[in-house]
Amino acid sequence: MIQTLAALGEPNRLAIVELLRDGPRPVGDIVDRLGLSQPLVSKHLKVLSDADVVDRRVDGKRRIYALQRERFDELDRWLDSFAAVWDDRLDRLQAHLRSEGADR
Repeated sequence: MIQTLAALGEPNRLAIVELLRDGPRPVGDIVDRLGLSQPLVSKHLKVLSDADVVDRRVDGKRRIYALQRERFDELDRWLDSFAAVWDDRLDRLQAHLRSEGADR
């Protein structure tokens, strides 16, 4: 999980993931859309691949990248584990705001 979060913590890598959310893309398309150099995009894709965030397939001379859905399912389950904490805090905030409003 930490490797996934670290990989997503860099703005260019997060932008790549945002692009791939819509579906698989070749490296050249990612380069064009982000306005980054091809070596820099490849470097970021390597980090994302090492963290199992993306998969790569070869189509002739093109490298096509896609999100690894399983990694995001895992991240979603981890985030859901905090839902009870946030629900409790938001309930207390709502009660506090209501009591503040009643005092006025």
